[in-house]
Amino acid sequence: MLGRLPQFNDPRILVGAETSDDAAVYQLDSGQAIVQTVDYITPVVDDPYSCGLIAAANSLSDIYAMGATPLFALNIVGFPVGSLPLSVLGEILRGGADKVREAGAPIIGGHSIDDPEPKYGLVVTGLIDPAKIYKNSTALIGDDLVLTKPLGIGIITTAIKRGNAGPPTIDAAIRLMATLNKDASEAMVAVGAHACTDVTGFGLLGHLHEMTAGSKVGARLSLSRVPVIPEAWDLIRQGICPGGTKRNQESLQGAIVWDPGVSGEARLILCDAQTSGGLLIAVPKNKTTALMQGLRERKTPAAALIGEIIEDPDGRIWIER
Repeated sequence: MLGRLPQFNDPRILVGAETSDDAAVYQLDSGQAIVQTVDYITPVVDDPYSCGLIAAANSLSDIYAMGATPLFALNIVGFPVGSLPLSVLGEILRGGADKVREAGAPIIGGHSIDDPEPKYGLVVTGLIDPAKIYKNSTALIGDDLVLTKPLGIGIITTAIKRGNAGPPTIDAAIRLMATLNKDASEAMVAVGAHACTDVTGFGLLGHLHEMTAGSKVGARLSLSRVPVIPEAWDLIRQGICPGGTKRNQESLQGAIVWDPGVSGEARLILCDAQTSGGLLIAVPKNKTTALMQGLRERKTPAAALIGEIIEDPDGRIWIER
């Protein structure tokens, strides 16, 4: 679909849609560039305030994946006027405002429409040095791969919708999704990584494949090193799995080389569609220790070294047990 869109030959466009990157980057002058992204979601939990927190953290994530600092945000709202009380919308917006405030930025406007299904998100504008942009297409052979949040959120939010998740699991999932990728981004920038993307709707393997295809390299992952929310294993064994996760796996046929010992459940978890997932960072091996130390100091959730970038111009990903 993106390939059918008209191309704009403006030298100030530093990052466009060509490599499925996380945000657009537009150069202002020799030392400054604007980073801009837009994202919105339907509710993944029942509590309106938590919905606002999660949607805002999810929208801000693309800015952090580029290594940028958010400047301000605009609300995007779809709400069923007349079907739900406006107090629900008020709580969603309050959650979004609190999370953007936590990021050190203001919300200074937005737009709303009457929509049968609630939707909320943000347009976020950030600032970055043009010489320090983190793309998803600049990973190098020999880089280590670090993931900063555990997988399984898509499976758990599906369980929530079906009434199969208890309060402790729901509370833990909300805390994880509402955690900003700010600290992880700062740790990445401090050491100087090569590439980064955030893990959201296409799952870990989908976003990693965007990285390998764009960088013309391959990757090798160790399943045993990938952090997973423990409850997700129990739920996937019960057959609870979002449709998006299954579609992710189908879309990657031919791009993934599976060890025969990797179970069907594990394959789905590696493809699980995340909401407000962590950052996936390609970092030079001589900087991995410093990155992991920086992530630990910032209490980044379950940061783990999960694999490495290898030579494979076809962008394939090899999964080991």
